[in-house]
Amino acid sequence: MTARTMPQHDDRPPPARFAYDRHTWKEIAHLLVNLPAGIIGFVYAVVVFALGIGLTVTVIGLPLLAAGLLGARVLGRFERGRARKLLGVRVDEPSPMPGYRGQGILGRVWASVKDPVGWRTMLYAFIRLPWGVLTFAVMATGLFVLWPVLPFVARLLANADRAMVRGLLSPSDELERRIAELESDRGVVVDTAAADLRRIERDLHDGAQARLVALAMGLGLAKEKLLEDPEVAASMVDEAHGEVKLALQELRDLARGIHPAVLTDRGLNAALSSVSSRCTVPVKVTADLPARPAAAIEGIAYFTVSELLQNVSKHSGAKSASVDVWRADDRLLIQVWDDGRGGARLDGGTGMAGLADRLGAVDGLFVIESPEGGPTTVTAELPWRDRPADGSHRA
Repeated sequence: MTARTMPQHDDRPPPARFAYDRHTWKEIAHLLVNLPAGIIGFVYAVVVFALGIGLTVTVIGLPLLAAGLLGARVLGRFERGRARKLLGVRVDEPSPMPGYRGQGILGRVWASVKDPVGWRTMLYAFIRLPWGVLTFAVMATGLFVLWPVLPFVARLLANADRAMVRGLLSPSDELERRIAELESDRGVVVDTAAADLRRIERDLHDGAQARLVALAMGLGLAKEKLLEDPEVAASMVDEAHGEVKLALQELRDLARGIHPAVLTDRGLNAALSSVSSRCTVPVKVTADLPARPAAAIEGIAYFTVSELLQNVSKHSGAKSASVDVWRADDRLLIQVWDDGRGGARLDGGTGMAGLADRLGAVDGLFVIESPEGGPTTVTAELPWRDRPADGSHRA
């Protein structure tokens, strides 16, 4: 199980047969519809080119061309849907046009004119008319004179259609898919940060803040009793002193949860040794790092191990565990192992999904191997970023 998995679609139809099955009829319908769809697309492309490029010497030329390319995206969405329904072709939708805030109307127009998705869809629409004429003619006549072998002919032509859809209507390249992933990851980062802020606010309100309020009230009562009954006042001051110690301990625990001082001062090895000492299971820590990574990566690695060791303590029933951290090329790898009962899953309600989202948001990976009966091995992978040369701890 991984934090990020690319969807794999097996959209290949079953082999063509002499018998007419539903796949064959869908392919025949698609090939017949190619002609009216091709006419609509060809007319649209010719009109957009004629008006947009022909009027580029005027003020309205580029805006018309930009609007036409945006409309081509709608045409491409329709064609992808048609291919999905009739040919079973699974093609991801291209990423939407970026907002380009602050660049004004000219910036948006120029972004639309440079849109590769729109241009490829226009090319698709332009070449589909002759192809539509061919497929319509073959299918229309084949229904009468090629009946025995028509499934094989339809499959051959439909495969050419599939290739055109994948080649011209799919996302531009891996970069476009990466942009969509980053947009999703940005939302995960925002949600995680908001959840962390709410947790800190809740801990402050329910813990240290409530204790300090009680402390202030206790000191006020002690002040009133100071002249009337010094012994009672002294007892109340002693209680207030105890409350102060507890409040300081809660604040220290809260600060450790935000960013432990040992991580800042001594690095990941010492911080992981510290967090493993609080685990209820004996933990062996091995950290082989030639240098310290960037503070943000170091912090994510620490909290990942901390959360995993908490799960080992609470849910695994293990007798021993280990933590290994090392660098491999430009990646920081973490492996947490325990000999517990196993059965850990991303959807198991133990915070694994949150860890996977947090690592995925920084281009990391999160893999769980936990068969029933154990053992459990969790591997986390983070991008390695060097710490600034001045030794600062900024993320």
